[in-house]
Amino acid sequence: MSDSPRPGRLDGKVALITGAAGGIGEAIAHKFAYEGAGGLVLAGLPGDPLGQVAADVLEQYETRVETYAGDLGEQGSAEACVRTALDAFGRLDVLVNNAGAPPKLAPIDEYPAEDFDKLMHSNVKTAFFMTRAAIPHLRETGGNVVSAGSEAGWNGSPQFVPYGPTKAWMHAFMKGVAGEQGPHGVRANCVCPGPVDTSWAHPETGPVGADAQGVAVRSTSFGRRATAEEIANVYAFLASDEASYVTGALWLVDGATTTVHGMPGADADKAAQAQPRGILNLRFQRASDPPDAPGG
Repeated sequence: MSDSPRPGRLDGKVALITGAAGGIGEAIAHKFAYEGAGGLVLAGLPGDPLGQVAADVLEQYETRVETYAGDLGEQGSAEACVRTALDAFGRLDVLVNNAGAPPKLAPIDEYPAEDFDKLMHSNVKTAFFMTRAAIPHLRETGGNVVSAGSEAGWNGSPQFVPYGPTKAWMHAFMKGVAGEQGPHGVRANCVCPGPVDTSWAHPETGPVGADAQGVAVRSTSFGRRATAEEIANVYAFLASDEASYVTGALWLVDGATTTVHGMPGADADKAAQAQPRGILNLRFQRASDPPDAPGG
């Protein structure tokens, strides 16, 4: 178990996290466990290292963890995933819609139709079916949904134009759920990251080249990518009772990319560029990370 103190912000809550086998999803799983979650369901596609992430969480925090592997963009699979949480823990307090597909890099007139379909399936249908299946149970617990938006949903993204609209859909979807389900005690919010230090954000493992990555980093006021843990911290707050009056919100966690135009990060000093050390021991943040042990 971690030697760090356990603040208990999510004490006893049961959370279902999609896209939980790496990157931001893995960080959310660790952060929720660190914050005292009573049970986690980690969901992803068949072949994702869900079992390893679950084992890491159990070892470090002694949190009960179940996994579910399936295509959550299919209604039956999404409903079965929610049933996994109910069968294991008897309740559901938090749904995290983190699953999504990385975009293909291509101008719009050359964008492959099959990649557009993949984005719609992974980024839109998964969130729809998971939220649809979870809402009746979140009403019972006064729970909430926290979904993966993006600064791209505000600003658009040249060279992968269809990606931003899927995130803009998520923004509007969570606003609609917030308005509709608030009278039943259910909250719904979005976390909207900018560039994050995962395998997606490195040219050797992600869809975007080195030049474009450099532009993304310099467009932040800090001149650096966020850590996955920094993003997970916001998910934990929004999922907690501390955010009891926060619903229908789009939380930009983008280093001021959306607010400050230009490239302020080009002038960021070394202190601003330094990533915080963090407290979570994560395994699958970048493709270059060693697969045999969590990073320290």
